[in-house]
Amino acid sequence: MASSNPILKPIYVLNGPNLNLLGTREPEIYGSRTLADIERMCADRAKEQGVVFRQTNREGELVDWLQEAGREGCGVVLNAAAYTHTSVALHDAIKAISIPVVECHLSNPHRREPFRHRSYVSSAALGVVAGFGAQSYALAIDAILNALKSEEMQ
Repeated sequence: MASSNPILKPIYVLNGPNLNLLGTREPEIYGSRTLADIERMCADRAKEQGVVFRQTNREGELVDWLQEAGREGCGVVLNAAAYTHTSVALHDAIKAISIPVVECHLSNPHRREPFRHRSYVSSAALGVVAGFGAQSYALAIDAILNALKSEEMQ
């Protein structure tokens, strides 16, 4: 059973479509680290809270996991991948939960194709970390932890 203290609940790290192909998919854009490598890095970064780390190619599953995180987690790192640019459903799911959500991207969408410059996630998220490769995930976890500490001090 999850603790009622939000800092002791896990951080959810949710990954969208095609991220299961990391390490082989366009390494010049996404790097050579695999999703399993990123999962280990996230677990190390958030040892105290623990991490629930998931990937799906289905939009509705991401919505379900965001809702679960709102009940069971203390924050979310969300790499919605291509759904970032298309999903009002993810925007609405983020708005419906009361924990911090940080949008995360390996690459910098603003240095890429124009259709990637629009994010439906950004306007609902606490913040965005993008363009630092796998390190983006660690920075996003740090942002969640800092947000939780700020809440504790209020």
